[in-house]
Amino acid sequence: MKTETSRFDVTRAEDGDGTIDVELITDSTNAALAMGLGTSTREHIDAKTPVLVGHLQLLLAEELGSDQDEMVRQQRRKAYRVLDLKNRPTENAPTFTAYFFMREVADLTRRLLWIYTQRSGTGAA
Repeated sequence: MKTETSRFDVTRAEDGDGTIDVELITDSTNAALAMGLGTSTREHIDAKTPVLVGHLQLLLAEELGSDQDEMVRQQRRKAYRVLDLKNRPTENAPTFTAYFFMREVADLTRRLLWIYTQRSGTGAA
């Protein structure tokens, strides 16, 4: 079961089964990347970011062929670097810092999702 919201909301799977829901992750990354800095509040950014982080962590747990593909290894390294707690914005960080962190997580999630769909044959993202 997933949380159904408007197409501009970042959504999270609620069943916790660990499967990759391509449509859900696509909708979440699209919603995050559609947000504008001037029209987004810190509360909205802080609400969406953990969901995106969860999607990214789920994709990192998948076998994406990094043993054979340097591009995949590069994307995984970038993702792990972004997810490192010392690189995440604190609650005292400016809103723009949190906003650009959220966008970076969404972008990396989208890239790994594309790799996942290509490797697993689950369709184009």
